[in-house]
Amino acid sequence: MTPRQKRMATVAAILVGVGIATAFALKAFNQNLLYYYSPTQVEAGEAPAARSIRVGGLVQNGSVQRAPGSLEVQFTLTDFAHTLGVSYTGVLPDLFREGQGVIARGKMGGNGVFVAEEVLAKHDENYMPPEVKDSLKPHTEAAQAMNSGGGT
Repeated sequence: MTPRQKRMATVAAILVGVGIATAFALKAFNQNLLYYYSPTQVEAGEAPAARSIRVGGLVQNGSVQRAPGSLEVQFTLTDFAHTLGVSYTGVLPDLFREGQGVIARGKMGGNGVFVAEEVLAKHDENYMPPEVKDSLKPHTEAAQAMNSGGGT
């Protein structure tokens, strides 16, 4: 092998190694992404059933049910267009209550109920997670139009 061929083989080996490392890094990055969905998107079947996702909305008034003597709680999330049942076992955040915005991380259960691994509540009365605010905006505008006489 000539010196030029050796250099070319070394450069090719380095490029192949960098390409393989990049492929592994992108695969790991994609597996760790948590996508956000609203109850409407989940209802439409846009959310994957097998991977962990985030679902956000408002806790529907009168929907929180706690099992006596356990940490299990069920509640309903809404974006004013659709609702989604959520099941969670654990300690809820202090700011969790009905009518407040939350984001739950977990997977869809086989019975159409979202099984949450973590529940995050908003941290003050002026804050709502941007994903929740964006997913609620079209539905709240439509409700306001209906209330102001803009609908039939």
